[in-house]
Amino acid sequence: MSEFTPLKEFGAVPAGWLWGTATAAHQIEGGNTNNDWWAWEHNPDSGTKESSGDATDSYHRWFEDLELVKKMGLDSYRFSIEWSRIEPAQGEFSIAALEHYREIMLAAHELGLKTSVTFHHFTTPLWAAEQGGWTNPEIVDWFARYVDIAVQHLGDQIDIAATFNEPNVVALLGYMMDVFPPGLGGGLDPFRAATENFVAAHKRARVILKDGPGDFPIGLTLALSDTVVHPDGDPNSEGIRMGDMPTDDPTNPFPWLMAGAYLDAAKDDDYIGIQTYFTQHMGPDFQELPKPADWRLTQMGWTFTPESLGVTVRQAYAATGVPVIVTENGVATADDAERIEYYSRSLTALREAMDDGVDVRGFFAWSLLDNFEWAEGYRPTFGLVAVDPVTFARTPKPSSEWYAGLVASSRS
Repeated sequence: MSEFTPLKEFGAVPAGWLWGTATAAHQIEGGNTNNDWWAWEHNPDSGTKESSGDATDSYHRWFEDLELVKKMGLDSYRFSIEWSRIEPAQGEFSIAALEHYREIMLAAHELGLKTSVTFHHFTTPLWAAEQGGWTNPEIVDWFARYVDIAVQHLGDQIDIAATFNEPNVVALLGYMMDVFPPGLGGGLDPFRAATENFVAAHKRARVILKDGPGDFPIGLTLALSDTVVHPDGDPNSEGIRMGDMPTDDPTNPFPWLMAGAYLDAAKDDDYIGIQTYFTQHMGPDFQELPKPADWRLTQMGWTFTPESLGVTVRQAYAATGVPVIVTENGVATADDAERIEYYSRSLTALREAMDDGVDVRGFFAWSLLDNFEWAEGYRPTFGLVAVDPVTFARTPKPSSEWYAGLVASSRS
């Protein structure tokens, strides 16, 4: 890696800005045995590297995790509540599970942290998955009922809400491909059906959350890679950015299903959550192109392209007209100096977008902890904090201290 000078100052942030870090229930809690991902992990044909198992045992060690967030001087902790714990059987709700999440929120507030709560982060209760999951239109009603129960119990402790985390990824990898459950590999039809149900469920949930207790901004988070399409099939050619393509072309539904449908829905939200990790290069049929041998890659096999964040926040703001929150951004690497470089460069690009007029309201680093990275298991490490897989001891990395310093500089 070439010499790089870490970013030391981000500059002043607007009033109400949120510095934070993020996690997801299934990736850190452990023992989430009643959702589609647990079943998928234990299917020998799924290709998932290993089971989530105990994860980082955060279902029990959550207060220690909150203290780590507080120690970095951050404003907010983004986490998800697990639908399959709250509704383990159809129509049967667990008060104990709801109380567990309420306890986390109360403790966060006692520590001076705002709660950023996601209602669905990739995992769906097994009972719903067994009835067709997100291709079954009834799931819109099921999700609405769950959100209603949850907000009645928790709404007064929520500071910001996301209905879904990256539903476009779930629809693509689970319903068009076979990387996520249910692994249909079914092409465009189930991809489109899942997308339509996700959008409908988001709109229903938005109304329920607005009508429930509490007063907080509502949105969804979208995986928005800086996607470049190369009609000539050469990843080194200039190509065409997907953000510049029409999203209503019936002969090319991919831009609509991956981004347009959600960006359109977000026009009526309070914010749009953007989650960007890399620049993606695709061929004329929207197939991923082989990466040249000399390109720099992360542990995920993604391009090391932190400046992609500057592209996507501009795209999202132009498409929706609503404020942007970077709800996830980070890098999988075993080299913590490389992590600091990645954040330095992505935040520099974000600052430039803000200086050009993009209304950004916050930044959440992914992830607080090294954790279960879905089909890739525990090998990729995104965390600002390392976790011992046996003792679960948390050890902050130098990048966490660097992040804390950058956050402090924005307030001086």
